[in-house]
Amino acid sequence: MHVDLIGTGGGSQGSMILESALLLKNADLIIGAKRLLESLPDSYCSNRVAEIYASKIADIIETSGCENICVAFSGDSGFYSGATGLIPILEERGIDFSVRSGLSSVQLFASALKRPWQDWNLFSAHGTDIDPVSCVMQGRDSFFLTGGKLTSEVILRLLSEAGLGSLKAAVGENLSYPEQRVMEGTVDSLLEEEIAPLSVLLIEKAPSGPRSLPGVDDELYIRGKVPITKRDVRAVVVSHMKPDRDSVIWDVGAGTGGVSVELALAADLGKVYAVETNEEGIELIKQNREKFCRYNIVPVHGMAPEALADLPAPDRVFIGGSKKNMEAIVGTVHEKNPCALVCITAIALESLFEAMSALEKFGYTISVTQISSANAKVVGSYHMMMAENPIYILTGEKEPCTE
Repeated sequence: MHVDLIGTGGGSQGSMILESALLLKNADLIIGAKRLLESLPDSYCSNRVAEIYASKIADIIETSGCENICVAFSGDSGFYSGATGLIPILEERGIDFSVRSGLSSVQLFASALKRPWQDWNLFSAHGTDIDPVSCVMQGRDSFFLTGGKLTSEVILRLLSEAGLGSLKAAVGENLSYPEQRVMEGTVDSLLEEEIAPLSVLLIEKAPSGPRSLPGVDDELYIRGKVPITKRDVRAVVVSHMKPDRDSVIWDVGAGTGGVSVELALAADLGKVYAVETNEEGIELIKQNREKFCRYNIVPVHGMAPEALADLPAPDRVFIGGSKKNMEAIVGTVHEKNPCALVCITAIALESLFEAMSALEKFGYTISVTQISSANAKVVGSYHMMMAENPIYILTGEKEPCTE
């Protein structure tokens, strides 16, 4: 008995590799998705079994009594294919098999667009949980297989809401020639089109901003009249928070978004929710998001803790302003994710006491750092050191966290 795992290409006989077509024609049994089996020509093997689950396919193969078996997959057997899950099962059971390539949707789409695809980042949004905004921020054009909850329309809307509506984009449907349909435009213009749920999508790379870490110069920020955490403090805060590249972060009392920007630079594959009650602050956060190309910042207008209720559970939280709601804010963080690291800055001793009391109440291990910085200012022929206010930085952690 021998099994061939066959990528059938784009769904039409004309897009199938000749070798694969001959194997399907001469097979004793073909197994695959119902829709795919129904699309195969009548001249191919008529003994067909509809099944998509890998373990059940392996069971059918073992009990079929057939010598030449083909398992058909759409597209290419090595590109987000069901063959990926079937191969280790066949190996474990000692079943002899071969893998036959097919034309993938990325190849067919690139041909339709008359473009090379070797520099694209390739993502599957079909049945997986990905963040389209983070994908397009990785410095390459992004190709998406879509389906399930993340359709092309949903991906385009998420990009538009993040401020990326002007990016060039293209959608492909029914990619087998001549039935193919390709639409090109911007993210926002394609949102006006009716797009099939099962389609492919190409988005150009997002602009990239400065990556000066740690500590972006204060003068680079759009400031307005809203306070900003100073550069030296921001640098220490980011080092204390230790964000991973894919961290989900809350910045509570985000002001102009100074800390949000630097956290978003560090967590470039994650999300930073910048929570601010001041309307001018929200506008400044949006402007700084645009200036620094940190489209993984999500401005949230509202008062904490109420504004935190609908946010996803955080991995890291920075509290730069609490409006005297410190205990309630820390309590909300603890309820969402008791293992989240919490970092708080305080200037007044009363604020320091309030922060320590809140962290202690919810069982965090607390570390406290005080930093005092001074910058030289030219006064006549002299350089005078001008001191900034001393800042307390509190970090609350639970290690090991077992809650």
